[in-house]
Amino acid sequence: MSAGEAIVRLESIGRAFGSVVALNDVSLEVQRGEIFGIIGRSGAGKSTLIRTINGLERIDTGRVIVDGSDLSALDEAALNRVRRKIGMVFQHFNLLSMKTVFENVELPLKLAGQPRDARSTAVWQLLDMVGLRDKAGVYPAKLSGGQKQRVGIARALAGKPSLLLSDEATSALDPETTLSILQLLKELKGRLGVTIVLITHEMSVIREICDRVAVLDQGQILEQGTVWEVFGHPRTELTRRLLRGVRPPLPESLVKALHQQPVAGGRCLLRIDGSGAEHYAAALALLAADPGWQTDIVHAEVDRVGGHPVGTVTFSVRYSEDAIRNLLARAERQSIDFEVLGYVCR
Repeated sequence: MSAGEAIVRLESIGRAFGSVVALNDVSLEVQRGEIFGIIGRSGAGKSTLIRTINGLERIDTGRVIVDGSDLSALDEAALNRVRRKIGMVFQHFNLLSMKTVFENVELPLKLAGQPRDARSTAVWQLLDMVGLRDKAGVYPAKLSGGQKQRVGIARALAGKPSLLLSDEATSALDPETTLSILQLLKELKGRLGVTIVLITHEMSVIREICDRVAVLDQGQILEQGTVWEVFGHPRTELTRRLLRGVRPPLPESLVKALHQQPVAGGRCLLRIDGSGAEHYAAALALLAADPGWQTDIVHAEVDRVGGHPVGTVTFSVRYSEDAIRNLLARAERQSIDFEVLGYVCR
């Protein structure tokens, strides 16, 4: 496969455990050389999904194609050959406590039957890549969480995989360590050309490292696209909720004044997320179309996601139930997605 083609393709896959449906008609493609994020709440089906990609979880329906191989059509021997080109990084590190850092990284090479000298050369190179050469003789109990995860990453790369799967690899780490691990993964992608698929429940991880993202809920893909597009134009309420932790917050004075029910003689706060001046121009044109709405901009922030400007603008609008209903209906027809934040006194 050449660059730009799908290294992973899921075609309408389904997986159930008894009456519990873990995956339902899931389709997505991961392009070679990208970092693809899968985000969702606990129980969304993320771990089941990532396990289908390395054949650890067999699907009931659909097809899983990895680097040109249909996993459901392979016998165990052929499946193991595909798995050798897939590395896996785990949330809880999964290091062998009775083996040193060097021995943990060496293990997959040893199991593959590589000669000792070749193994040694490869392990030292990997430890240099993850910045742990000085920890080669140390046992996992003496390592910090971030160091353990670096060992896990080095071990996952030992077989020179074309695909690296990350299962909540940073969720057990503090924010500073998480950032260093994400930066390491980004550097390794650039240096080795490895494709990375990661699952997480944290939008901050998606924003920091991913090229594209899929939002998973109750075993289904709600939306997917480039990270900046999903951040700028979230299409579902779940995505908006997931984004609340990373979007610029409202000023505290506005938060304190906010009511969830209409206030007599008050105003409605509407927020719009977007990317690019055209999107906001359309929103402003709509709000200016009826002077009776008496629109004010009360808060605005601009961030950069994936190199693109992504902003949040909050408007204050004079309201009656009919006026707000009319405004939201007109906005929907123009694909302008306003979010009603609440109501404030004048």
